Amino acid sequence: MAAGPLVAETPPTKAYFPPDAPNLPAYTLPSVLTASDGRTIATAEDWRKIRRPEVLELFRKYVYGRVPDTPCQTTFKVMSEDARAMDGAATLKQVDVTIASGPKSLTIHLVLFVPNKAPKPVPAFLLLCNRPAAENIDPTRKVKSEFWPAEEAVARGYGIAAFFLGDVDPDKNDGFKDGAHGLLDVGDRKPDAWGTIAAWAWGASRIMDYFETDKDIARDKVAVIGHSRGGKTALWAGAQDERFAFTISSDSGCGGATLSRRRTKEKETVARINKSFPHWFCEAFKGYGDKEDTLPVDQHMLIALVAPRAVYVASADKDLWADPRGEFLAVAGATPVYQLFGKKGLGTGEMPAIGEPACGDGAAYHIREGKHNLTLFDWQRFMDFADKVFGRGGVRP
Repeated sequence: MAAGPLVAETPPTKAYFPPDAPNLPAYTLPSVLTASDGRTIATAEDWRKIRRPEVLELFRKYVYGRVPDTPCQTTFKVMSEDARAMDGAATLKQVDVTIASGPKSLTIHLVLFVPNKAPKPVPAFLLLCNRPAAENIDPTRKVKSEFWPAEEAVARGYGIAAFFLGDVDPDKNDGFKDGAHGLLDVGDRKPDAWGTIAAWAWGASRIMDYFETDKDIARDKVAVIGHSRGGKTALWAGAQDERFAFTISSDSGCGGATLSRRRTKEKETVARINKSFPHWFCEAFKGYGDKEDTLPVDQHMLIALVAPRAVYVASADKDLWADPRGEFLAVAGATPVYQLFGKKGLGTGEMPAIGEPACGDGAAYHIREGKHNLTLFDWQRFMDFADKVFGRGGVRP
């Protein structure tokens, strides 16, 4: 019997994040390219000299707070080194980064794996770990987690490092007496005194200080990454510290990647986050609860501070608390600043299909299926974009 005609397979229907409800309150974002005196920022030089310092100052004054200028000294000590970690695939370094001010000090315990077969120095990822260290960044690798897939990074030729945020500052409303605040705060706290997220970001920069001394790490190819509150921290660290070549946020939500002015029924708001976590931001930020439209900044401006360096924001379709569409719109809203530097930025104003990253020129975004988490899917997409950003072409060692 003759065979029938071939029938083309129907491609699976792409799934998209649902559109906003029609009654979503209207909002207007502050112009990222209008200086405080009304001037239009038209060049990269104007951004660097005029607008970028202004925007940084606004975030310090009204959202994250400013780091005190208390003198301190930072020292590094490699506590152990194992060249046969991961069955010989990597060298494990455990480094104590100690910051001292007068008789007080704190120590950040850094875990770092460097692939043995990759040419040195290697590009590296630094995870700001907001989850229990033993379960997520175990240096022995007896306990493994998608949250920090060290073996996968090493196999792709990347160094991968992590530290527990609690080493820098405890994640609790302790009156700012412990951790970095206890170390550096002097006198009464002002409305723009730094919160815990700013302290964690300061800690990330102290790790970058160490990377600049390690000959195995390409100091110009370090990515800082965080999830949830760690994602908020990564964005603020990458915004301030231009030594980070790549900044990555996973499900960071309010005070992170999503727009504060968007008011959906499901998302976390400025009022709610400051009530639940009064220690995360500066005191001035609390004054904008239910008054987001009067805030002098919004989070597209935070992402713009990373330009022209690379940025990647990731969302999850079930994580409505983090407001995935608001996270996407913030990345898209930073595009004008990338364009000043001759880059396209995200390159689209349309939210991509679930599971299909939008990778532009300097900026990327994806939304995946699932809940609030940092998964292997996320990491694989981040590493794919890092291959592009760092000019590695996906070559494995």
